[in-house]
Amino acid sequence: MTAQFQAVLNTAQRDISARFHTLIAPDSTLGEPMLHAVLGGKMLRGFLVSESARLHNVAPDVARDAAVAIECVHAYSLVHDDLPCMDDDDLRRGLPTIHKKWDEATAVLTGDALQTLAFELLTQDKFGPHALKLLRHLAQASGREGMVKGQMLDIAAESALSPLSLDEITQLQDRKTGCLINWSATAGAIIAGDSPQALHEYASALGLAFQITDDILDEEGEIEKVGKALRKDAKAGKATFVSLLGMDAAKARAAQLVQSACDALNTYGSEAESLKQAARFVISRDN
Repeated sequence: MTAQFQAVLNTAQRDISARFHTLIAPDSTLGEPMLHAVLGGKMLRGFLVSESARLHNVAPDVARDAAVAIECVHAYSLVHDDLPCMDDDDLRRGLPTIHKKWDEATAVLTGDALQTLAFELLTQDKFGPHALKLLRHLAQASGREGMVKGQMLDIAAESALSPLSLDEITQLQDRKTGCLINWSATAGAIIAGDSPQALHEYASALGLAFQITDDILDEEGEIEKVGKALRKDAKAGKATFVSLLGMDAAKARAAQLVQSACDALNTYGSEAESLKQAARFVISRDN
């Protein structure tokens, strides 16, 4: 991670975290578990929103609330994903998951509250004439044909008679991980009423590289750094990019995707350097 990228990412993290603290009081209804769920992560999706917004001259306060909205949706998905009826995880970001620190009912309601807060934020007048398109795209990205579909495909894979093929695992991860990354990277263009095509191509490659790297970390990572249980997929006999491609080929594929992501941004010139660095960070991270 370069010092420049670290500085830009840190700024996005600080801005998003500060906004969360103005929106959610710890002593409010579900305030403490909601803050537990949203704070402490990489906030990469929020960063992508902020940078795509900057490229399209979106006002900073508008970009910030769009970034907070996607972090709400991402956090809600993790809270529910960690539940015993789903992945049954005890750790997230090195801390107890919501259902472990509190209880299952609190975890369900915390996820619900975070999801609805995201859509509440995006209904503000300041999002202008393209707000409905932005909202529709988020509903599609997070709903039954997006992230939720990816989660259902993942659950179905656990009881499948044979492991998924490469095409099937790619579709699963495009829904489960890629859809929210795509929304994040294209949000700035949509808010501005500009074409999101270049950012869409960037995000499609980035999302797949991100998931391949997750599969690599699941095999080679250290639980202290990754902050969650590892090698669960292998123990369950589930297909991953590593099991289907092999470790070396998976790393090579991730690197190719990062190059494709960077190439897609050439239309923005040097203004997109932080987004290019984000793509390189995705495959060099240790958590």
